[in-house]
Amino acid sequence: MTTYPELQLYINGSWRQSTDTLPVVNPSTEQEIGRVPVASQHDLDDAVKAAHAGFDVWRDTSPKARADLIREASGLIRQRRDDIAHSITLEHGKPFAQAQAEVIRGCEFFEWDAGEATRTYGRVIPSGPGVKYIVHHQPIGPVAAFSPWNFPMSQPARKIAGAIASGCSIILKAAEETPAGAMHIVQAFHDAGLPPGVLNLVFGIPADISSYLIPHDTIKLVAFTGSTSVGRHLTGIASDNMTPVLMELGGHAPVIVCEDTDVRAAGISSAIRAMRNAGQVCTSPTRFFVHSEVFDEFLSVITERTAETVVGDGLEPGVEMGPLANDRRVAALTELVDDAVASGADLLTGGRRIDRPGYFFEPTILANVPANARIMQEEPFGPVAVVNRVDSLDTAIEQANSVPYGLAAYGFTNRADYADQMIERVEAGNLSINTLEASLPETPFGGVKSSGYGREGGTEGLSHYTVAKNVSHSIHII
Repeated sequence: MTTYPELQLYINGSWRQSTDTLPVVNPSTEQEIGRVPVASQHDLDDAVKAAHAGFDVWRDTSPKARADLIREASGLIRQRRDDIAHSITLEHGKPFAQAQAEVIRGCEFFEWDAGEATRTYGRVIPSGPGVKYIVHHQPIGPVAAFSPWNFPMSQPARKIAGAIASGCSIILKAAEETPAGAMHIVQAFHDAGLPPGVLNLVFGIPADISSYLIPHDTIKLVAFTGSTSVGRHLTGIASDNMTPVLMELGGHAPVIVCEDTDVRAAGISSAIRAMRNAGQVCTSPTRFFVHSEVFDEFLSVITERTAETVVGDGLEPGVEMGPLANDRRVAALTELVDDAVASGADLLTGGRRIDRPGYFFEPTILANVPANARIMQEEPFGPVAVVNRVDSLDTAIEQANSVPYGLAAYGFTNRADYADQMIERVEAGNLSINTLEASLPETPFGGVKSSGYGREGGTEGLSHYTVAKNVSHSIHII
C-alpha cells in the first residue's frame, strides 16, 4: 500500500500547491495525515479560464473519443483500486472492503456514462415538404461541481462522469475532509491524456469558492451533493444569474415493513444497511414503520444484529463500521438521541460515543419514538435507526411522507397490492421494495421535495449537462 498522497490542486492540466493549507485528519485516530491546499483567488481565476478553454476543445471532441478516454481512465482506476481504497480509509475511516467497493462503484459510473456519451440522441420532427425540424443535444458548458465528504471517490466520479461524457468541462470543488479520492480520479484522467482545462480540481473554504464560481458568467451549470440547507443557499446564488442547478440533497429514508414479509431477513439486512458507512449516507434507512403483527419480532432482530456490528479502525480485519467524520457529528448524534429519550423513546442499544481515540459512535436503535422528537424530522446522518409500530399500510405511508425529504424510501412486502400502493403513494425519488439498494449507474437517482432537483445516472443522467437546440431548416427562403 502507498502512503497517504501529497495533496495538490489541479488546474489547466497541471498540479500545483498553495501556501495556505488545511489539515486532513484520520477520524479513527484523530491524527493529522496531510494538508490540503486552499485555492487562492488567482487559482480560481486560472481554473475558470482553463475550464473555458477546455470546453472549447472538449465540446468538439467526438462522443466516441470522449467515451474511449473515460473508459481508459476508469481502467487505470480499477488497476489502482487498493491504493485508492487505502487513502479513502485513512481520510474517511470506512472499512477497507467498503472503500474498495466504492472505488469500483465510481468506475461503474464512469463506464455507464461513457456509453451514454454516444447515445445523446436527437430527433427529427415530422414536417411538411422542404422543411426540417431537428433537435440537437449539445453540452451546456463549463460546470461548477461540489462533492461531499461521505463518499470521497464515488461522489466526485458521478459529477465528473456526467460532465465529461456530455462534452462539458468541469471545475470540481471536492471535500476538504476527504480530498484524496478526487485526486486519484484526476490523476487517472491526466494519465489517460485528457486535454488541459477539461477537468480542474480545487479545494478551500466552501463559502469562498461557491460565492466565486457560481455567479461567474463562465459557469453554465451548478452540480451539488450535500445538505438541504446548503443546497438551498447555493440554488439562491445560482438563481440570481439564471444558472441551472442539479441538486442531490439530504434524506431521511422511511422503511415500511408489512406483516406478510420475511421478518428475520428484513431485520438483518436493515441493520447491516443502516450501519453502512456509519450511517453517513443520504439514502440510509433511518425511519422504520413496522406493522404491529411483526413489530416485536422485527425489533428484536434489528436490535440484536445492530448490537453485533463490529466497530473499529477501517484497516483492521473484520471491521464492519468505522468512525463518524468528525467531532461535530458525534455531538449532533448525541443531542438527537438524548432528545428522543427525553421525549419518551426507548433506547434499545447504543446511543453514546465509544470511549477510545477516534470519532466512534455506538450503533444505535431507538424504538417507540414520539412524533415530537427531533430525530423524527431531522436526518441523523449517523448509525442510528428509529423503529416505530404502525397498525396499517395507510398509516405507514402517511408517516413515511411526513418529513420534508423525499430522496429514498424502502418497503418489505410480498403482496402485489401493497407494493402498488407504495409505488403510487410514497413520496420519494427512489423507492426500493424488498431491497435496500437505492442507486445504480443504470438507474436515475435524485429526490423530490427538499431532497433536491434533477437526476444522476440512467438514461436521464446526462440531461442536465446538455441543452436541447431545436433547428428549423427550410430548403427555400420563406
